[in-house]
Amino acid sequence: MKILATFTKNVGKFMGLIIIIMSIVAMIEPSIFTWATPHIVPLLGLAMFGMGLTLKMEDFKIILLRPRDIIIGTLAQFTIMPLLAYALAVIFKLPPDLAIGVILVGTCPGGTASNVLTYLAKGDVSLSVGMTMLSTILSPILTPLITYLLIGTWVKVSFVAMVISVLKIVALPILLGILINHLFSKQIEKIKEILPLISITTIIILIGCIIGNNSSKILTMGITIILVVIFHNLFGLLLGYSVGKMLKLEDYKSSAISIEVGTQNSGLAVSLAVSNFAANPLATIPGALFSVWHNISGSLLASYFTRKKEKI
Repeated sequence: MKILATFTKNVGKFMGLIIIIMSIVAMIEPSIFTWATPHIVPLLGLAMFGMGLTLKMEDFKIILLRPRDIIIGTLAQFTIMPLLAYALAVIFKLPPDLAIGVILVGTCPGGTASNVLTYLAKGDVSLSVGMTMLSTILSPILTPLITYLLIGTWVKVSFVAMVISVLKIVALPILLGILINHLFSKQIEKIKEILPLISITTIIILIGCIIGNNSSKILTMGITIILVVIFHNLFGLLLGYSVGKMLKLEDYKSSAISIEVGTQNSGLAVSLAVSNFAANPLATIPGALFSVWHNISGSLLASYFTRKKEKI
């Protein structure tokens, strides 16, 4: 068990690099991952279930203990990223399929990778975790609502269908994981250190699947969508940090908000594209590309914040 726990810790630490390598593998040999195509939505549900297994109801107390900072960060996330996505889609004149995918990334809650990146950046980990929790709790309403308001410019979207999708993919699996953790807490505690491996593995398979299925399209669609994904993430990181500084928060809090705002649950964006926009197959690509890029940029930013703090 100790060997597996150490393996899980190292996989989490180098998750960004692993995703990059697996994405390259998926581009070269798509069949390694494309078997998972029919299972994209259940895979993300499994990842969320794995996350739920690591949580207890008392973990959510942090939202009540630090409401100001967490609410500030969550508001920044649900305003900065969706508006950036919409603006970039308009500025770059993206076709409907890609515009849908970019906006879905922008309206999703924070990703769990942000917690690891914040830790590596020596930022406020508890703030990052609290923001991830609150944005995830709010996502069954806010993600469909904001998506409905923004994507309506391009295609018709069912608000109710999206609410049901987020409940099925995110809320129910997490709640089930929390319930099982509560009922079998002693057993779960024994394997707690290896539980993140469930979410990490399924996310890697999910990204590899999307990259593999669209490898030829990614190579031929030009640099535009790659630039949009990069700008979306970088401006999110920059504006998230700026919000913290404008409100005169300490640097370690501002760095946590920066990483949290710029790091989205892009796997959810992919799953929502699959389950709600089947007529727009390219809508899955921005989420997959974002998953790869935000791990690269997040790791680089974490290194920068670490060096900055060491100089103080």
